[in-house]
Amino acid sequence: MTRLHPRAALRRTAGGLAAAGLLAAGTLAAGAPAQADSPAFTLGGPAETALHPYPASGSPQKTSLALTVSNPDEDEESYGYEGEVTYTVDFSGIAGVAVVSPAEDTGADCTITGTTAVCHDYGVYPGLSGIADFGLAAAKGSTDGASGTIRVTGEAEGATFVPFSTKVVVGGPDLVMEQIPFDRETKPGDVQPAPVTFTNKGSRAADGVLLTLMHSRGLDIPERYANCEYDSEAGEEPQDAFAWSTALCSVEGSYEPGATYTLAVPLSVRATERAYYDTFVYRIHEDSAAQRSAQRAGASFARGAGPELTLKKVTSSARSADLDPWNNQQEADFRTENTADFAAYGAKAEGAEGATVTAEVGYRNAGPAWIGYIRSGEAVATLDVTVPAGAEVTGKPESCQGVTAAGRYREKQLGAPRYFCDSSMTVRDGADIALPFQLKINEVVPGASGAVTVRNTWLSEPALPFDPDTSDNTAQLVLNPADTGSEDTGGTSEGASTGTEGATGGDTSGSTSGTSGTTGSSGDAATSGSTTASGTSGTSGSASTDNGGILASTGSAALVATAAAVVALAAGGVLYATNRRRAQQI
Repeated sequence: MTRLHPRAALRRTAGGLAAAGLLAAGTLAAGAPAQADSPAFTLGGPAETALHPYPASGSPQKTSLALTVSNPDEDEESYGYEGEVTYTVDFSGIAGVAVVSPAEDTGADCTITGTTAVCHDYGVYPGLSGIADFGLAAAKGSTDGASGTIRVTGEAEGATFVPFSTKVVVGGPDLVMEQIPFDRETKPGDVQPAPVTFTNKGSRAADGVLLTLMHSRGLDIPERYANCEYDSEAGEEPQDAFAWSTALCSVEGSYEPGATYTLAVPLSVRATERAYYDTFVYRIHEDSAAQRSAQRAGASFARGAGPELTLKKVTSSARSADLDPWNNQQEADFRTENTADFAAYGAKAEGAEGATVTAEVGYRNAGPAWIGYIRSGEAVATLDVTVPAGAEVTGKPESCQGVTAAGRYREKQLGAPRYFCDSSMTVRDGADIALPFQLKINEVVPGASGAVTVRNTWLSEPALPFDPDTSDNTAQLVLNPADTGSEDTGGTSEGASTGTEGATGGDTSGSTSGTSGTTGSSGDAATSGSTTASGTSGTSGSASTDNGGILASTGSAALVATAAAVVALAAGGVLYATNRRRAQQI
């Protein structure tokens, strides 16, 4: 009898699978949702698990089996189901096929007796969680192709569980992608061949392969093959938050064990005029309708009109799930010699004492490069806004942090003398980041002015590393200007509105229409929002009237990077960004 604890492994398992791209790649399966008034949870795991055949000598190689449970509760404030839960895993169907063992780093809440594991837990959190990890290895005497089924059920008072079954098979293909020796330092216009090459190190042939190619906004694959399908341009709808483009290429044929295959004609990877920091991802899977559907992830794809992409055998030896899906992928990061011109713009507004006005300030990326920190998920830039004398902020964008005049942590968010507004992890070429502030005029100070500066997120190192032209990085936010005519604030007077006498709360609608005159090729902002008649998309910018601070009392004025959602789908769930704080150092 062996005991193990599933809870610690649960979330780690589900998160690890998502980060590795297995969730997006469709290797997890689940039953159909139950229709019931009581809470209904869905059990899941890999649709099929392939095991390395039992070796002629030495110990058999283990493969991990991660079982999951999904709670469809979408309430962010909910703790999910609270109560005792029992999971039963029936391994009798794989007798003589595989040997089961608990994962090495699990604890003590599961009991394995004979061919059954019973796991006791408390609660089912919203979303996807793990149940337990088990090790599987081919049984002594098992033959290549032998298979069996594992069945999982759940039980809890007042709840129902959709049962789950997973197939275990001995042997299979093991497609291993080789790394391409790219030149990682490039210039706009550089084109490099990409001779994609892989080896089947498994025990059986792969029946067709699916080559997945993904690249960030600054790269391009010029060829459009007839047996490949392509989604939208990187950084455009529907993937504008992550700025990825994907090509899925299905190549028919039998790909033998022990053989190495490469593209008959290498495809090309080109650094475009907007390249800066970019990534190219290439992976290989055995082809299937389910695999193609999983890689599409609901996006719209269009087939290419060029010649077919083909493969040729390079080497072979004498002699249907992937045995090791962790080696199917390679990635290459590129640094292109390029720049981006970030230009701040301010606003003018007028109002009497006691009135509240809305002023829209921000910045534009005039290109030519897009800037994306898709590896770290860190913000690209910060808009630093100083409040003019005599005014008080009564509404602010959610992305903006109120700080002291020196830029240090401040508990109360409204009424601050200064605001730091971090961008997302990507700012595309042509983006217009518009941020509305509501200002109550406590005292009319003619020509009161505050600086609006787009800078690096590190306060002690304000220079943007990609922007050599600092002449347009600062503009002015002016209240009750002495000359309302042609004074240039870097923005437009249309970005401000006149308030009413005695207003206290201000208009919280926070209009976010981007100002005209945006340059660049795409005209899309780094975050989604309303679209102006000119086609420029600004940030989602309704002003917040929350008085609570949203930074911990650490002395840091940094925003937490909001890239976790990125992460799983930035590259089909393969590339993932970490939630890191970039401390605003003084």
